[in-house]
Amino acid sequence: MRAISCFLLALFAAVGASAEPYAYVPNEKSASVSVIDTASDTVVRQFPIGERPRGIAGGSGRLYLTDGKSNSLLIVDSAAGKLERRVKVGDSPEGVSLSPDGKLLAVAVEDDNVVTLLSAPAAKELARIKVQGKNPEHAVFSPDSRWLYVSAEDAEQVDVIDVAARRQVASISVGKRPRGIGFLADGSRAYVACELADKVYAIDVASHKAIAEIPAGQYPNGVAIHPDGKRVYISNGRDASVMAIDVASNTVSGTVAVGKRPWNMALTPDGSKLYVANGRSGSVSVVDTGRFEKTGDIAVGELPWGVSIR
Repeated sequence: MRAISCFLLALFAAVGASAEPYAYVPNEKSASVSVIDTASDTVVRQFPIGERPRGIAGGSGRLYLTDGKSNSLLIVDSAAGKLERRVKVGDSPEGVSLSPDGKLLAVAVEDDNVVTLLSAPAAKELARIKVQGKNPEHAVFSPDSRWLYVSAEDAEQVDVIDVAARRQVASISVGKRPRGIGFLADGSRAYVACELADKVYAIDVASHKAIAEIPAGQYPNGVAIHPDGKRVYISNGRDASVMAIDVASNTVSGTVAVGKRPWNMALTPDGSKLYVANGRSGSVSVVDTGRFEKTGDIAVGELPWGVSIR
């Protein structure tokens, strides 16, 4: 009997280890999170959360979501879909990111023009760091957790925060209304989509300077970087498309149609699939990155803001 029990435990462990990750999609207007099984590309669960969930990050069995109406960071048990607690972070929080080392959380707080830095997973406030750009939308950690790059809707710059010093130390000139930001895995370069400039800027992280301007579609917004470091994906909001940028040449290598007003995106850990939140379609488009073709659209809630894959 004991041998059978051990066998069954080992079998369940093997099945769990081989399971595909889930994509978590915050629906801003529906006040919910849709959970997509990336193996079947179907919604397997949807749970209510907050009043206006927007930014999302996740790790170690938790989801961290900003709630624009309650001005809070929501800490959620991802398996149960249950709110553990909420922490006030400032007026109109939007993007949230978890540092690669899993120790820190950064929340872009629009109306306060600050980035709130918190410990993870406890979400204890460590600092409120002023930035020059107005209405910060995203605050994204570099792969070594040394820097935070901050985009702001009413700016033509990316602000640079020294995480250890807890202060802004530089600004990088880019186009109007910078939005999504992504770093190459080796930390050498970052890419930022500038919505009103219809351009993407490649940034040299060592010098904190833009080294290339890449023409995009209309209203480029979200950024996702393939784990192999060879491709960058950009959502073009007004064009209802996603384009791929070849990192070696900083040129556009392809474009694929997705849903209406694509916003933020995420890749599976192996980089084989890209999931795109389409704000005005109430859907998530799935893109096969190998063929660079859309394979389907998944209905979710109203105004999906982004995707986190765990």
